[in-house]
Amino acid sequence: MEIIIGDKAWSSWSMRPWLALRRTGAPFTETLVHIHRLESREAILAAGSPSGTVPALKDGDLTIWDSLAICEYLAETFPDAKLWPADRALRALGRSAAAEMHSGFHSLRGQCPMDLSVRTKAELVEATAADVRRIVVLWSDLLTRSGGPFLLGAWSIADAFFTPVATRFRSYGVLLSDYGDTGAAGAYSERLLETPEFLEWEKAALADKAA
Repeated sequence: MEIIIGDKAWSSWSMRPWLALRRTGAPFTETLVHIHRLESREAILAAGSPSGTVPALKDGDLTIWDSLAICEYLAETFPDAKLWPADRALRALGRSAAAEMHSGFHSLRGQCPMDLSVRTKAELVEATAADVRRIVVLWSDLLTRSGGPFLLGAWSIADAFFTPVATRFRSYGVLLSDYGDTGAAGAYSERLLETPEFLEWEKAALADKAA
């Protein structure tokens, strides 16, 4: 397998399926294409992504694009990795949460873009604050239902989708206790940034940015 990704410091879309792929334990190669450049789309197309965007996953003569589609493909291809829980209700809730992240929280994305090297304190506009409050409720509800330590109990695709969000909270000094968290959401956010897969991604991202 080969996964085509963007810069690890910035590409939240790439991080999500990369984390899931690493969790499967399957061998893979990665092709990194620098984004935020005039020639980025052409370079991504040349690398083999039919949409001209990252990420894309190549498996033999099959190419899958879009982070959620890639994660679902990995869940079906590697069932022993348990990227979704066996419990049907938790699985449905996890898919709902991942889909909400996939298509929503536009103000948070815009005001607080992922950049793993940033450490600052942002004054959130109301639309972004509303996004954070919704995330706190979403995380808290799922953690209560599943019992943790991750959203659906064991680590899952839902956690892959929210790991970039946890980096945004750290980068921009967002204290979840200011947005209704009683402790569980903040602890979960920190837990996401302690997984070995994320730490591997972050180490490579910072090394690449320093080069």
